[in-house]
Amino acid sequence: MASYVPVLDLNLFRSQNMADRDRFVHELGHAFRNIGFVGIRNHGIDQELVDRFYAAAKAFFSLPLEVKHKYEIPGLAGQRGYTSFGKEHAKHSKVADLKEFFQIGQTVSDDDPIRLEYPDNVVTTDLPDFTEVGAALFRSFEASGALLLRAIALDLGLEVDYFDSRIKNGNSILRAIHYPPILQEPDSAIRSEQHEDINLITLLVGASAGGLQVLTKEDKWMDVLPGENEIVVNVGDMLQRLTNNVLKSTTHRVVNPPRELWHVPRLSIPFFLHPRSTMDLSCLPSCISQENSLHYDSITAGAYLDERLREIGLKK
Repeated sequence: MASYVPVLDLNLFRSQNMADRDRFVHELGHAFRNIGFVGIRNHGIDQELVDRFYAAAKAFFSLPLEVKHKYEIPGLAGQRGYTSFGKEHAKHSKVADLKEFFQIGQTVSDDDPIRLEYPDNVVTTDLPDFTEVGAALFRSFEASGALLLRAIALDLGLEVDYFDSRIKNGNSILRAIHYPPILQEPDSAIRSEQHEDINLITLLVGASAGGLQVLTKEDKWMDVLPGENEIVVNVGDMLQRLTNNVLKSTTHRVVNPPRELWHVPRLSIPFFLHPRSTMDLSCLPSCISQENSLHYDSITAGAYLDERLREIGLKK
């Protein structure tokens, strides 16, 4: 991991030793207040599932375009299934990112009425292992993300289970992103233009190639590449909004490689942890003060997501 981003051990938070737990909570909170990104080891995400999903995703994106297009479903705003190259752009950009992707969403297995809000996942019949393994990996990410949110709740002075009911059957997304080889001089676009994530937190397993950069408070871009068996976790806009900018949703991007490496594709697997659509994102009273006045109007997570999907070109 680049030295700019601290690396923490999630086993400290699992410990029965309160001093270890408190240390993890403090260090996580410090990182999210000042950097917005942190590296996590012993994160609990099944490495075998990660490896299998990488292999299956690579096979899926290698399929002919006409086959992949079978899994691009109109009207879903890219929230399930395949989204073809050149569809998504950053909030403040009109130039499409150099990527295609596939998204797997929440599967509600109980009688929670929220299941009516979610479209079915798109099953890749040409490559069933892709979506089957993806569903299992989704659950692994979800469990680790819930544990991290418990630590965040404690850092914010909330009850440890503050987020539990708010993320149960939440609108989270597992995304496999493929950045194809660059075949010609890009039209002022990079693989993923600078942006902030929409959700509460994002968990990212190591990409197949470098390129991820984080913008510092000093307006400098720093490379971030997870070490072996580490993930990167960052604050999203929903959590920044909830905390009235106490926790930082840091700008990041994926830059193009040097020209001699344009032929090398890049595969990335982020998990965007979202709450239920009904979650109230009104700023926490404890995060409002004379030094930090109220920055945001009240809004629900569902309304905010709709607003942002329109801004990035996925929803009309």
